[in-house]
This record gives sequence, C-alpha cells and structure tokens, in this order.
Amino acid sequence: MSCLYIVPTPIGNLKDITIRSIELLNQVDLILAEDTRTTSHLLKQYNISTPLRSYHQYNEHKITKSIVKEMLEANKSFALVSDAGTPAISDPGFLLIREGLKQGLEIITLPGPTAFVPALLQSGFPCDTFIFEGFLPHKKGRQKKIIEFSQEKRTIVLYESPHRIEKLLKELEQHLEKDRKISISRELTKKFEETTTGTIHELQLKYNSKKPKGEFVVVIEGKK
Repeated sequence: MSCLYIVPTPIGNLKDITIRSIELLNQVDLILAEDTRTTSHLLKQYNISTPLRSYHQYNEHKITKSIVKEMLEANKSFALVSDAGTPAISDPGFLLIREGLKQGLEIITLPGPTAFVPALLQSGFPCDTFIFEGFLPHKKGRQKKIIEFSQEKRTIVLYESPHRIEKLLKELEQHLEKDRKISISRELTKKFEETTTGTIHELQLKYNSKKPKGEFVVVIEGKK
C-alpha cells in the first residue's frame, strides 16, 4: 500500500538519526528532499541508495498534487525529509501531508530531532506549557507579534537566522521588560554548540561584540 513517511533527520550530529529512520529510507521507493545535496551526504554516511527528488518551498505548490497522485497510482511508498530536523516544522511538508490525506494516502510520522526541544529544556524556563512561533515575519506583522510577546505568560520559542539575531534582540529590548530573561542556543549537537542565558540587554551586548554564526533558537521567559 502506498504510504508517505515523514522522517526527521539530524540537526547537526549525523549519529542522531534513528535506526528505524535508516531502515525506512532504505526501504521506500523515493525520498523527497529539501536539498538533495545535503540529504545525499546523510545517505552516503549510511549507505542508502534510494532515489532522491527535490521538494522545497520554491516548487512545493507546483508539484505536490502530481507527486501524491503518481505514488498512489504506482502503489509506491516515499519519504519526506528536510535538511535538518522534522519536516513541516518551519520547513516544507504541510502541503504534502494535507494533499496526501485529501487523496487517501496513508501518512506515518517518525519521531526524531527537532531543534526547539533541546533549546527549550536547556533554557531552564517552564516547559510544561509554551508557544512555538518558528521564524517571525521579516516585515509585515513582525512588530505586532513582538508586542504580543510582552504580555505572554508562557515560555516563547523562536527560530532566527544569524543575519537577523541582532535585529531581533533590539526589537525585544524595545518592547519587553528590562529584566525579562532569554536563552539563545546555537549550533545544537555540533562541535561549537552553545547556550547562553541572561537578560535581553546582556545577550544584545554579547552579539554586538561577537559576529553571530549558525542557526539560532531563541527561548523567551514568559511575563511574570
């Protein structure tokens, strides 16, 4: 029976992939990859020779329906992976899953790496309830969202790029209390993994004096 497997991949350390994920990537007829070059490196590490096809934010709207139809008609199984972490979490995947369900495709999601989970735990902030906002809009709606954070009592989790981390810290300092703490994790599971916790102002000083590198997870303490 045709099936779509959602397969998380390591966010840095390639050893974090699960045994089941390796087995499935070997067994399926096709792997849809956000970047085939990145995924090829992972597959080579584990001697997986399954064919790859590109599936990313620039082509997903055009090819989603045809891929699902093709795999259903051929009665083939396929897997979706992102460059790092769990597909559809701030990465392509939602459209494919929705269309698969619409056409009667079986969907099976494997558990696995997601960057915000270790960052949330390492922050030391309450994690029994929290909100995950992913990447904030670059322009429209960005300031409104940050103003909403000023009244949010739950822990807030964001993703941010090294190109905008300084801008984000400046915006947070403008709209949140001066003593509100944040925790920033970067390069999770990699050689230079780092988590720094302090007030917004303290972390702003840190990244003003040190050029940001890597992908960032920003965890913001809820309003007291």
